[in-house]
Amino acid sequence: MILPGSTIGIIGGRHISKMLVMSAKKMGFSVGVLDPLVNCPASQVADWHILADYDNEGALLELAKKCDVITYETENIDVNALDYLANFVSLPQGTFGLSVTQDRLIEREFLDNHSINIAPYETAVVVSDIREAINSIGYPCLVKSTRRFQEEELVVRIESAKDIDLAVPLIQRGVCMVEAIVPLKKELFVTIAVNRKGEYTLFPVVETIHYANGQLKKIKAPIEILDLADDVVNQMELIAKVIASELGVSGVVGIEFFLTEEDNLYVNEISSRPHESSSYTLDACDFSEYDTHIKGICNWPLPKVTQLMPAVTFNITKENIELALSLLETKRQWHYHFYQYPQMDAPFKLGHITVLSDNLEETIQEIKHTGLIEY
Repeated sequence: MILPGSTIGIIGGRHISKMLVMSAKKMGFSVGVLDPLVNCPASQVADWHILADYDNEGALLELAKKCDVITYETENIDVNALDYLANFVSLPQGTFGLSVTQDRLIEREFLDNHSINIAPYETAVVVSDIREAINSIGYPCLVKSTRRFQEEELVVRIESAKDIDLAVPLIQRGVCMVEAIVPLKKELFVTIAVNRKGEYTLFPVVETIHYANGQLKKIKAPIEILDLADDVVNQMELIAKVIASELGVSGVVGIEFFLTEEDNLYVNEISSRPHESSSYTLDACDFSEYDTHIKGICNWPLPKVTQLMPAVTFNITKENIELALSLLETKRQWHYHFYQYPQMDAPFKLGHITVLSDNLEETIQEIKHTGLIEY
């Protein structure tokens, strides 16, 4: 067990890291971050900041020497560099989970090997592969980069043959996958936290709603009002336990599901780190995902998590930040989280807002009328 007074190092200094730092500090830890961005959000609350790229071996070794345990909050890390780092410092998340979640094809193979439902897909190396894949998958479908990037989702939707050329710039960047679009009723997300003894705790199932480009629009985090059959929830929780166990990860793992009208579940994505789809837990639950991640990597006993109120969470971006600031006076009960990126026009999410409510649909209409997000 890593006790208060010890030092935690975090690779990555963006907004998720900032919230990890704040959780760790209240538990009595010193925290340092490594990130190439000057005055990144986490550096503003951490004890120290190593300004370097994530794969800088010298900087990683410096981080290791200063810390008792290290975690990461980004997929943009060289797995080989982390494997090397694990020779010098405790890395409870390990690197297998990262290697799986960095590459969509490896992720699909992992899920398939554990008999977990995934959408039909084919691999594409050249444009002709896309046309061939569509012959078996059909329209509409998605062309996705196999490499996952944190700041952008590289996805092209193909509705007909004339759209195939839209995927040319994508496939020129590297291998892609062509994936069938699952007709879905809801997109769901579940978060599980695990400690190094194998104990786990589960967060409530939430609904996520995305824009057409895949960017997260909002999170609906109800208390038992998602109208999900018990066997669906049980199946999601069982899949979450299997994935977390087989990845060998300590800390938080997030799983995104597609639910069809027939109540069939498909896993769409795994995250082997804290994920913004559970940012609502900061205000709506008695323990946040960031709290349980720190507890998990430090091998503390994990609490049973209780959601205190239904919630809706949505992002603050450069497009709506001025409007969000103008609502501070009138929307006093809203929970505002500003990430404090050094450039307000940066291509990052600049914050999020969580609204707690006993009437989610009424609250969603209230948010809609502000114009903060498109519905």
